[in-house]
Amino acid sequence: MPPWLKRPLPAGASFARTKRAVVESGIATVCQDAKCPNLTECWSHRTATFMILGHRCTRRCAFCAVATGRPPAPEPDEPQRLARAAAELGLRHVVITAVARDDLSDGGAAHFAACVRAVRRQCPSATVEVLPSDMKGSEVSIHALCDAGPHLYNHNLETVERLTGRVRPQARYERSLGVIRMVRAYAPGILTKSGLMVGLGETRDELRQAFADLVAAGCRILTIGQYLQPSSAQAPVEKYYPPGEFRDLAEEARAAGFLSVAAGPFVRSSYNAAEVFDAARAAAPQVPCS
Repeated sequence: MPPWLKRPLPAGASFARTKRAVVESGIATVCQDAKCPNLTECWSHRTATFMILGHRCTRRCAFCAVATGRPPAPEPDEPQRLARAAAELGLRHVVITAVARDDLSDGGAAHFAACVRAVRRQCPSATVEVLPSDMKGSEVSIHALCDAGPHLYNHNLETVERLTGRVRPQARYERSLGVIRMVRAYAPGILTKSGLMVGLGETRDELRQAFADLVAAGCRILTIGQYLQPSSAQAPVEKYYPPGEFRDLAEEARAAGFLSVAAGPFVRSSYNAAEVFDAARAAAPQVPCS
């Protein structure tokens, strides 16, 4: 890989404390299950992205290292364990994601909402960001999660329209845009966010169109990161974008109308999530936030 795609080995007391809190919670993290390259940095800063509803996903996306299979039933005490772990780490911004649960009638919305409420009770000064699947575009499920009061609703578009069928075979480009529209229409006090990966074969014009589509849907925050092949089982990398090209993409995205943009080789949906959220609020303090 290019020299700018190197990360340090784990070390330090903060890393160990984060690891201990994660292990004791018994909750999965996207940091581990998705083989995120930022694990060392984030855990050393005593932050982690919790992945609820199990370790196995009902979908098989071409870019993702999370195992596919039949997940177990939701664990009733998971919301409380999650909230305790967030409090133990002293998180000021809690990011909660989940595997896709197409086996559940509500896509896991009720369990997701219980986790949000538990964190808000246990960590009242923290902001909460959710990163769910599209829940098959169910308005009822999306509204139920909004009713739990997250401050930020993040749903990733992941890639451009042409590549969606190959990269996300069980998802739909327009359905993901529809999730953003539903959140904006139903709960305008919740900020909206999405993420794109680059390096899968997209063109610059296709990325510009994705920027425009997301802004038109009401998305306020965008992350853009380099796709890295987790293992030989996932889609190959078509291109490594140099840091300068990410700076250009960030400028174009801001010009398209996003309040806050994070772009770089190691940027992921939840990378420096608190800072990205704060930047959006600072850019438009008049925008309501639950």
